[in-house]
Amino acid sequence: MSAHKSPIAVLGAGSWGTALALQLAKTNRQIWLWGRNKEQIASIKDHQINLLYLPGIELPENVRPETDLAKCLNGANDVLICVPSYALRETLTTVEPLIDQDTRVCWATKGFELSTGQLPHQIASEILGDQRLVAVLSGPTFAMEVGKGLPTAIAVAASNKRYAEEIATLLSNNNFRAYTSGDMIGVEVGGAVKNVLAIAAGVSDGLGFGANSRIALITRGLAEMTRLGVAIGAQPETFMGLSGIGDLVLTCTDDQSRNRRLGLLLATGKSIESAQLEIGQVVEGVRAAKAVKEVATRHKVVMPICFESYRILYKNIPPNEAVYTLMGRALKPE
Repeated sequence: MSAHKSPIAVLGAGSWGTALALQLAKTNRQIWLWGRNKEQIASIKDHQINLLYLPGIELPENVRPETDLAKCLNGANDVLICVPSYALRETLTTVEPLIDQDTRVCWATKGFELSTGQLPHQIASEILGDQRLVAVLSGPTFAMEVGKGLPTAIAVAASNKRYAEEIATLLSNNNFRAYTSGDMIGVEVGGAVKNVLAIAAGVSDGLGFGANSRIALITRGLAEMTRLGVAIGAQPETFMGLSGIGDLVLTCTDDQSRNRRLGLLLATGKSIESAQLEIGQVVEGVRAAKAVKEVATRHKVVMPICFESYRILYKNIPPNEAVYTLMGRALKPE
């Protein structure tokens, strides 16, 4: 992101968008926090707190909630998109005619697009063109902890090294550290696949299968993630970093993870619909399970844990049956 003091537009007023707006506010720039829901944005303006998604965390005065997208983008040299994967294409399509040629775009969106199997950087290239500076932000983070100022590390990936370094510098302070990467594919694959594996981890723990089962699932899940990433052009070492094993372990082991909580609820016999209703926010792993299965099948990548997660979610396979199917697979070298 640029060195001058232009405003920054954060698009998406959910928990993660709000938390990142808080981080960026420490630069003393004006931070626009855009959201579609007029009632929610009005509430944030009234209370200077996102009561719905980040309760208890007061926003500084330089974070300005707004529903007028054009107003947020006017004069902003940097845009950070924090919307779910299903909304990324629409958001980019709406943003594109409203920004200048030299406006840089970064996103914290995780997941393959369900209809096309594309990763976020592929969608961005299609809509914004190949010449625009773009980047992805991903890693082991819970929005509430970032909002509270607890120590956090994250990865910033861009094909342009200088741009990645500028974002890392802008975000980093004494409680938030950003590392750079040139592997956008690997960082995005890690962010997509870990949500599917977290559902499986929640199912395993919900069934009472214990710590041995959980760590086996995480370890073999990392192997699946790496195989898929390498098959579509990622660097294998990326999956040993924050956006790979880091995000995977966090999401599989902490109940702040919506995907893990979904798995826990499914293990009790709840339907997907009732479990998602109880969680109350988007559970990215549900869509991701279908997209990952389709992408893996297309590239002939074997991903048994992800495939069993898909069967639980879309084929109504009982969770315990899926686990025993995994344990009954033919033995092979690690």
